[in-house]
Amino acid sequence: MPVGPTTRRRQLGADLRRLRERKGLTLEEAGARVGISKATLSRYETKEGTVKWPAVDALCREYETTDDERRALVELAKGAKIQGWWRSLADPIPESMNLMLTLEDEVVREDHYACMYVPGLLQTRAYAEAVHRASEMRCEEREVQHMVDIRMKRQELLTREEPPHIWAIVDEAVIRRCVGGTDVMREQLQRLLDLAASPHVTLQILPFAAGAHAAAVGSFVVLRGTVQELDVVYVDILGGGLFMEKQPELDRYTMAFDYLRAQALDLAASTETIRRTLREL
Repeated sequence: MPVGPTTRRRQLGADLRRLRERKGLTLEEAGARVGISKATLSRYETKEGTVKWPAVDALCREYETTDDERRALVELAKGAKIQGWWRSLADPIPESMNLMLTLEDEVVREDHYACMYVPGLLQTRAYAEAVHRASEMRCEEREVQHMVDIRMKRQELLTREEPPHIWAIVDEAVIRRCVGGTDVMREQLQRLLDLAASPHVTLQILPFAAGAHAAAVGSFVVLRGTVQELDVVYVDILGGGLFMEKQPELDRYTMAFDYLRAQALDLAASTETIRRTLREL
């Protein structure tokens, strides 16, 4: 998978922080040596916004990196300009969705736990429309269609030459909840069956019989980059989403997902559960 601007930017921030800490300098001390503020250097390290490659070059010299490492980081800085297809959309999109699209454009794996609705990447258009109309009660129909268009465009990552692996654990309540009516739900369940046959999608059902489980608080996604330092968690909240990338947070959600995988039905039983639910509609 090619390395994109988001991955480059996040990798650059992680490397700059590692090098500064190895040198034993504070943000203020390191920034003063190259003529940038503590706040600016903190932004560089926390992977927010653009960076100026001459500042990266100067920092590397202060950190006494090798010439090869300095050149590599300067190239990362030059290439870390985030651009994507969604930037040219006529209508604005929510900031949380903007960040999700930016991150998702370069992930190698996504771990989804869904307790309310089918994960967005696996939804049919009709199902997505029903979800948006219910969730955004004050939105005009044009806005609903705009958000659904984005979701459908987002699904194109599943058909890339090197798509990310999607591992989805779906609560049984999701496939039992009749969203959009019987016809819409039949189409959606068939879509899940079709995707479950893909080598890039792993789908498990968490049955009611599992009882209490590790993610009773709600749906979440662990987006995995090319290295662990680039992982991030997205948690659904009312009106948007929350992103977390601190290691204790990542560890907590990664462990929860591992427990959910153990409690969920195996692949064959999950597929049969979806088929049975489809027959009952």
